[in-house]
Order: sequence, then structure tokens, then C-alpha cells
Amino acid sequence: MKVYESRLQMGIESAYDISEKIRELLATQAFVNIIFAAAPSQNEFLSCLTLQKNIAWERVNAFHMDEYIGLDTGNPERFGNFLKERLFGKVPFHKVYYIDGNTSDVEYECRRYENLLQQYPADIACMGIGENGHLAFNDPHVADFKDPHRVKVVNLDEISRQQQVHDGCFAYIDEVPASAITLTMPALLEARFIYCMVPGSSKAEAVYHTLYSEKKESYPSTALRDHPHATLYLDQDSAAKLQGRLS
Repeated sequence: MKVYESRLQMGIESAYDISEKIRELLATQAFVNIIFAAAPSQNEFLSCLTLQKNIAWERVNAFHMDEYIGLDTGNPERFGNFLKERLFGKVPFHKVYYIDGNTSDVEYECRRYENLLQQYPADIACMGIGENGHLAFNDPHVADFKDPHRVKVVNLDEISRQQQVHDGCFAYIDEVPASAITLTMPALLEARFIYCMVPGSSKAEAVYHTLYSEKKESYPSTALRDHPHATLYLDQDSAAKLQGRLS
């Protein structure tokens, strides 16, 4: 766990650490596969990552971890579009693999993306934590630490949908799609290295539960504690409930 004075400093330092890991991996393997989260909490990190030098992006494959079902293709709140604007369209990835939330066959799309993840196992996952402790869209009512699938369709809980309003992505909760395609908990936790960027006061309670609550699906992010190479990046606001526990 690393705590910084500001969101910007968190973004700078996490981008530096991840860029170092990408270069390290590329020194010993032909390609690196990375899963990215799409959320305003990632803005500083994503912006700083595009500024990193001497990364052979043409040897990096990119994935994203969830997508709404039913949003218009050009809608900027589609997670693929969010990441294309901030990252995927700014550096020359070898391949970018998008989840299609407008497919006529969502189960087929889940299996297609699951097959891609099996073909290109994740080296790195860059993620956040939701206000309800979710990773991707594994909200407490659908999170499964032993999920047999790697990609699935989920109905979003009200806290998760309301977070999209808090983040300024939608004006009203009725505008937030009720369902999505998400990578499951095992798909995320199978990444060799996890970097989790979690700024903001609205995440303070989720951060506390992540670190100190019982490891169970009602607090999905507690699963990160079992990962051998997971790093949590916080700012002063998201670390506010940890006072007295920080060394």
C-alpha cells in the first residue's frame, strides 16, 4: 500500500511503477497483456501513463474489464470509448480488444472475450475499487471468488449505478444502464501483477473494508489481500479512515 498527498501524485507514481513493470516484462517476453479499468478514478494514472517514455507499446495488448450493455456505440460513457479517448487512442498498442456491449448475443460475446483472455493471459491488471467494494462490475450480490466463468453478464446494484452519477458520468441514475458485461473475480485475480488506484473521499470506506474486513464476496475487494503481487495506491482522502493504522 502506498499513500500520497494528492490524486496527481498518486497518478504520477502509479504510472511510473507500472511503466517500469512493463519494461521489465518486455525484456524477457515478446508481448505484455494488460487489463485496464475505465473510471474517473483512473484519470490521473491514465494521463500520466501516456507520458511515460521508452515503452514499446507496439508489443503490448490491451483489454478492458467491463462494458455497459445497450449504450449507443458513440456514447462517451461506454468504457471502450472512455479508454480510447484517454489511452487506447494515444499510444500505439499492438492490439486493443474491446468488449462489445451492443452485441445481439451477449453470451457469445462473453465466451469470445473469455477465449481472448485465455489466449493472451493477463500480465498486469490496472484497476480501481468501487464505492461498494466492487472490482470491475463484480458488485457484492454477483461477486464470486470461485466463479467458473471469466466473463459474464451482471445486473448492477443501486450503489454501483449511483456511483456513476457521483462520478459525473451520468446526470441521473435512470440514465445508467442496469446491466453490463464484466470480467469476473478470477479473471482479474489471475493477472500476474495488480495495480489498484483508488483516490477520493467517496472510496474511504471501501478502502477500509478492503484492508480490514473479513474476506468474503460481500466485500469483493478483500480478495486482493490474497494476491501475491497487488499494490494499492491511495491519496489522503481515500486513506482517511486508516488513521492510526498506517505505519
